[in-house]
Formats: sequence, C-alpha cells, structure tokens
Amino acid sequence: MEALGMNAAFWRGKRVLVTGHTGFKGNWLTIWLRQLGAEVAGLALPPSTTPSLFDLAQGGDGIVSMIGDIRDLSTVDAAFKQFRPEIVFHLAAQAIVRASYQDPVGTYATNVMGTVHVLEAARTSGVRALVNITSDKCYDNKEWVWGYRETDPLGGKDPYSSSKACAEFVTAAYRASYFGGSDQIGIASARAGNVIGGGDWAQDRLIPDVINALRSGQQVPIRNPDAVRPWQHVLEPLAGYLLLAQRLWEDPKGFSSEWNFGPDPDSVCSVQQLVDRIAGHWGVTTRWMVQPGQHPHEARLLALDSAKARAHMGWLPRWNLDRAAAAVVDWYKAFDRGAPVRPVMSDQIAAFMNTKRDS
Repeated sequence: MEALGMNAAFWRGKRVLVTGHTGFKGNWLTIWLRQLGAEVAGLALPPSTTPSLFDLAQGGDGIVSMIGDIRDLSTVDAAFKQFRPEIVFHLAAQAIVRASYQDPVGTYATNVMGTVHVLEAARTSGVRALVNITSDKCYDNKEWVWGYRETDPLGGKDPYSSSKACAEFVTAAYRASYFGGSDQIGIASARAGNVIGGGDWAQDRLIPDVINALRSGQQVPIRNPDAVRPWQHVLEPLAGYLLLAQRLWEDPKGFSSEWNFGPDPDSVCSVQQLVDRIAGHWGVTTRWMVQPGQHPHEARLLALDSAKARAHMGWLPRWNLDRAAAAVVDWYKAFDRGAPVRPVMSDQIAAFMNTKRDS
C-alpha cells in the first residue's frame, strides 16, 4: 500500500459511502474498502445485468446496502442522514455511450441531476471528502495524438460524454459556491480511462463481448477495431480514487480540483490490439469481425495525460496492459471453473497492492 502512495491505516474505521456500489467499478471499490477496514455503505439501483458481479461477489455482505435512485433527492438525502458518511465516492451513473443515444433524458437525469443531488446532500451532512468520478470522455475530443490534460476544454458529441462534462461543471460550481476555500471539506472530480476487469457483463462493453466469443469459439464482434483508448485494469483508477480521497482529507484546499488517472502510453492501443492480447492469454488465436450495421458516433482516438496526479499526488499506474489482460482472463477462467469470485477479487486486490510498478 505504501508503494501506491496510500496509507492503509488511514481507512480503518472511516465511514465511506459509495454510490453505484452494485455496478462493476463500485463493487470492486467496496470490496477493496472492506479489505482496508473501512465501514462502507452503498446507494444504487439493483444490479442491471444477469449475471451480476454484485450478486456473485456477495457485494452486500459486510456493508450497509441501500437500494435507491439518485435521481430522487429525498432518497439521496435519506441515505446520507442514515449513514452519516465521512468520505463519499460518487460512481452511480448511466455509463454506456450507446445507451445514452437510446435514452438521453434518463442519461442526463442520472449523470447531471444525480450528481447535483449527491453534492446537495453532502453540503449539509458533514462530509469531509467527496470524489466525483466522471469520465475521460468529458473532454471536447479533437482526436489529438496527445493526452488530454485537466485544463483542456470539456465537451462531448454524444449524450453520455456531454452529460459527464455537465457533471464536471456541476462539481466545480458546488465547490466554488459552497466549499470554496474550505480547509475542512475537500471536493474533487476524477477522470479515468477505459477500465477492464473481471465481472463486467454490461451490454455494449468490449470485455463481455470478447469473453463470450472466446468461450463459444465464435468470432469476436468489434464495432470499431481501430479505435484507440487508454486501457487500464479497474484497480488502477480505483487506487487513484482512494489516494485522492486521502489527500482531500489531509489537505482539502490543495487537492480540491480535477484529476486524470490514465495508463502509461504503451497501454494506449486499439480495440483490435487489446482483443489480441486477451485472446493470447485465453490460449487461442484471435478471430474477430467488424460488427455489421449502423453505429452511433464514437471517438476513434482518446488518451489522457496524468502528469498532474503523478507529480502532485505520487500516483502511478502499476500494471501494464499485458498484466491487466492476464488478470481479466484469470478472473473469467476462475468463474468458469465455478470458483467463488470474491476470493479471486480479494487475491487480485492484494496482488495489486503488493506489486512494484511494471516496466
């Protein structure tokens, strides 16, 4: 843990609320927090996939699990009053680009007004640190070859991306209006790259499509094989979120701002290259096809510059893309063997915490 810049003892006994705890990233985060000794509560909708990581990993065990919709202010306010969190990680969101085209109203209601509700509840509840997790897609993507920095303009050409830019504006406005200059409350936003990891079954996500195809011996359907993304294992940004919350607690004024958590440049690659890596660890030769039909616009090139987090927070990515792909395959192969998935996750978290930085 110290190698990651985090103090494990810091989390013991901390009251931590995770919105979106039934989702992919939220479930990994709650399990990690429990391993660190935190008292954890979650607020989220029921799991949206079958199977679901939350159910398989018994994600509700050992935490206060509250099922509710962040689009309802009274629900969010009641959750804060019931649990009285000291630290909040806001992950609850509509997180799929293609789904945002189908339901833009629901996407904006969740990602924008849901964020307003969480910040409003935090404003009156005694929270010491809040990390709002948005997305690397919040930037006005010009498809540059270099990574976006926190000072670059925000935007978005689809409802999901623009909703995340709006959530950034909301966070900045609340910070300036209600928390600006505070030496007691830290409010920050975190922007991560495209995460991969075991237990992702979301529709229209690459890893579930790849794993399902590899299991059945089918060709892997790919919408945009040449699209380039900043791929990283799910534990990489989660380590950044944990470290950021710790820094906000220790120095609210110094760390209340926006932070990128992206991979090293050699982990920025095309969809096709990532599929090849995963198939290689699965032990087969890749066979993929371009998914037929018309597809909504998605950026072809996106990268993040995480120099700010590296310089000012001491955060560094730990696993290179090959290690990340191997961890993904190990998880799904364990699941296919019928192994309980929570111990697999705990072992991967422990291995990540004890890993020296991959070259």
